[in-house]
Amino acid sequence: MTFIEFPKMNLKVEGMENIRLPKMMKVKQIYDKTKIDDIPGHIIQQMETNLHNKAALKGKKLCLTAGSRGIPHLPLIIKTIINKLKEWGAEPFIIPAMGSHGAAKAEGQTAIIAAYGITEETMGVPIRSSMDVVQIGELQDGTPVYCDKIAFESDGIIALNKVKPHTDFRADHESGLLKMLTIGVANHLGASMFHMKGFSTFAERIPQVYDVFLEKKVPICFGVGIVQNAYDEISELEIMEKELIKQKDAELLQIAKKKIAKFKMPKIDVLIIDEIGKNISGNGHDPNITGRSNSPGYEDVIDIQKVFIRSLNKETQYNGNGINWADITTRRCLNSVDFESTWIVLMTNTVLHGGKIPMYVETDRDALFLAIRTCNGIDFNKAKVVRIKDTLNMEFIEVSESFYDELKDHPEVEITGEPKEIQFDAEGFMI
Repeated sequence: MTFIEFPKMNLKVEGMENIRLPKMMKVKQIYDKTKIDDIPGHIIQQMETNLHNKAALKGKKLCLTAGSRGIPHLPLIIKTIINKLKEWGAEPFIIPAMGSHGAAKAEGQTAIIAAYGITEETMGVPIRSSMDVVQIGELQDGTPVYCDKIAFESDGIIALNKVKPHTDFRADHESGLLKMLTIGVANHLGASMFHMKGFSTFAERIPQVYDVFLEKKVPICFGVGIVQNAYDEISELEIMEKELIKQKDAELLQIAKKKIAKFKMPKIDVLIIDEIGKNISGNGHDPNITGRSNSPGYEDVIDIQKVFIRSLNKETQYNGNGINWADITTRRCLNSVDFESTWIVLMTNTVLHGGKIPMYVETDRDALFLAIRTCNGIDFNKAKVVRIKDTLNMEFIEVSESFYDELKDHPEVEITGEPKEIQFDAEGFMI
């Protein structure tokens, strides 16, 4: 790991003494609450109904992918699938499949899924982590197509992944099952090769990789596609035969795009994000919510003047991807970033500007004052400020009292608390 001890900053901005920090009130944003209540029962029903050649799985060594994106109830999902496969006589095992995450090291990727609760002890099967790959073919443009060696030598790959809008491109297939096979199962080498031509080519090339997998008879067994609603609960979980993976991946993406959380207000002066992390998004925060992406196409999501990012979450393992989209942060936050791990991912996806370091100050109080002071065309004493934990938690948020008139009659917003002063600890950090 590589951490940097950033020097203290004593920035003074003229006019700061004329700013009054706003009182904040809690509000509830209302979204579609559809979810799967009985996840194990749903999985068993899907496996029994949708997988048609169960007898052929007896004695087969089946490789189940575990990615780096946070999925609610992931240990329960994987454990339920494993138990059913064992019941059918198969011999399942797990591979961490996340491209270059975990500092592009086998042990780093194992640590990421262990933090989710996925270990050999909890799952009751081996976890086999390796960066070794085999080349199975190439695309028409010469891009080599790789597959994890352990997965390739198994009797069948079970592609399990969250299906959701990507943070850097728009297409029929974005983050999902095809991307898991294109990049997750390709490990660091394959992910690096695929990213070399940039995100603008992903829409065309991701489905091509899946076609190569089928053409070269890579042992794909079946797919497990998962969609979350705006409350970070599972609303759809589909298990499909390999012949339906491409079709279902596209269908689930359209559902996911309708489910994603959005701010109920079109304009924010200052957005405070308490935590970012790779388990949330490749950008640490979802550009489909914040409008801040390393790629074009997200500018019309919402109008936000300044973003203040306070910290990294524990699950991200000190990876600071996305901190570049903060207009302001704190020295404490930057000191917590493992820049080796962060830059490895950025070198892999070729988006080097994702490693830029934002302006920083000593405390949250100073950061918020500076963010408000540098907004253009606003009344500094009526700044429209919003605070969220992260972009996975969009139901209960805090907004400044200046939003009251805009939100009091909004059909999808409930004001749940009275305006209160922002609380800081003795060192100037938000409580």
